[in-house]
Amino acid sequence: MPASSPVLYQFPLQPLNTFGIAATARAYLRVTKKEQLLGVYADGAWAALPKLILGGGSNVLLTGDFDGLVLHIGLEGKEIIGGDNQHHFVRAAAGENWHAFVQWTIAQGLGGLENLSLIPGTVGAAPIQNIGAYGLEMKDVFHSVTVFDPARGETRVMDAAACRFGYRDSMFKHEGRHLIILDVTFALPKEWTPNLRYAELAAEPDLTSPRKIADAVIAIRRRKLPDPAVVGNAGSFFKNPVVPGAQCAALLARFPDLVHHAQPDGSEKLAAGWLIDQCGWKGRSLGAAGVYPKQALVLVNNGGASGADVVALAQAIQADVQARYGVLLEPEPVFV
Repeated sequence: MPASSPVLYQFPLQPLNTFGIAATARAYLRVTKKEQLLGVYADGAWAALPKLILGGGSNVLLTGDFDGLVLHIGLEGKEIIGGDNQHHFVRAAAGENWHAFVQWTIAQGLGGLENLSLIPGTVGAAPIQNIGAYGLEMKDVFHSVTVFDPARGETRVMDAAACRFGYRDSMFKHEGRHLIILDVTFALPKEWTPNLRYAELAAEPDLTSPRKIADAVIAIRRRKLPDPAVVGNAGSFFKNPVVPGAQCAALLARFPDLVHHAQPDGSEKLAAGWLIDQCGWKGRSLGAAGVYPKQALVLVNNGGASGADVVALAQAIQADVQARYGVLLEPEPVFV
């Protein structure tokens, strides 16, 4: 790796994770061009170090210092690259801010991403998590992703089938964890129709354009969720658990008010926030970590919390929910 590359040492990561957890990286490199990645993995000393690929830091929980190299993806650029009979194809580099990109597509007269407004993080993180909100998942508007494969030293394009998207899941969280996303292409509909599947959104007035839906989503999220710039958090901390229909029926017999949503395959998705709230955790704290008073699904850093504080709180919540409902909540953020 060229000596002129701007690698920084003992680098503070607190400003780079939305939880605001204090931690230090042994080495840090902001990646603004693909050639930097080629240089890192071609150099034996750097290639041997553990790597942490970091985007907006909005879906990560730092549980301690990182004794390796943080590759902070800062690749930029976005453009409309063509289309087919039904779709406009829009490509964005992995380091682009997700919310800003969504607003840019709307400004170009393109609908399709508006329900995913105000989700923190970068474009490159969207396929990893298969982000979703207000009746839309990223996979619904996904076309392809360009990745760098360090193991092979090559770049390749993957379609949706290769990414194996699931609920807040993809192959990038499993055997594809070593792949580094460079850019993502989306297929946005030429004939736009409003997505009003989410009841709270559908209740809003005058949702007749992508811009109006985006504004409504932004307003709802601001009412319910804390701003990471003010209160450290990583958004929804737990996935909504999906259980067999029979298990849901048994729970309903005991808990008639159970919030649940039928799935196409006959399973039921339970509202994790409701489960946590019913266990009495909303607004409570354990050390410097707490549960947001307005949304039990969000864990927050009340000031000076460590990763261990957040983990202890999460485990206490999991234990209570499992003891009462027989359901194990699965965290959304990646623990590092």
